[in-house]
Amino acid sequence: MTRVLVVDDEPALLRAVGAALKARDYEVATAVTGQAAIDAIALTPPDVVVLDLGLPDIDGIDVCRRVREWSDVPIVVLSAEGSEARKVQALDEGADDYVTKPFSTAELLARVRVALRHRKDTPSPDDEAVLRVGDLVVDQARHLVEVGGRKVELTPKEFAFLVLLARWPGRVLTHRTILQEVWGPEYGSESQYLRVYASQLRKKLDDDPASPRLITEPGVGYRLVDPAAEAG
Repeated sequence: MTRVLVVDDEPALLRAVGAALKARDYEVATAVTGQAAIDAIALTPPDVVVLDLGLPDIDGIDVCRRVREWSDVPIVVLSAEGSEARKVQALDEGADDYVTKPFSTAELLARVRVALRHRKDTPSPDDEAVLRVGDLVVDQARHLVEVGGRKVELTPKEFAFLVLLARWPGRVLTHRTILQEVWGPEYGSESQYLRVYASQLRKKLDDDPASPRLITEPGVGYRLVDPAAEAG
């Protein structure tokens, strides 16, 4: 059974999230402090962690940082509405995704599914030559991209941008992460580059505005939709 650790100091939220997860056959463990969460992850490793940032003892971002020193467990953070800087910082410190409070149960469950799918499908180095996300196929060795069987011509930077997103389908990648991976370590704040390249990618991939595959997370970064994980 898939084990989910829910970390929050609000008893009502723990009950509600726990009940929603249990109704879908997840095994649920809970913690109300950051230290308790770290101990639980170390002693009985969960398959995914749902982590509130506003904890009474250790800041949730510090929990992410400390856990990432020795564990790759997927972490979905819960963030207070409007705190974009906190979301970005949490993602840069190792969180895989975030859900903004207040949130719907359906949204949280979808994010948990995506995190679990990401962990299951994380490729080994030998398996990374061809990336598949829905009907999108990215052949890294041959520098080829297809959408629904149609070949798509991309520039080197567009290709590198898409490869990075396709390696982590469903995961929010921050502006800084993308810039440093695609453009180099000296970049980090030139988010205008990303707006231009994201727009170009959408046009070339024939992205449907009503059901986009490349999602802009305002003020945070970008996410490539994983249709299978989103649908559950």
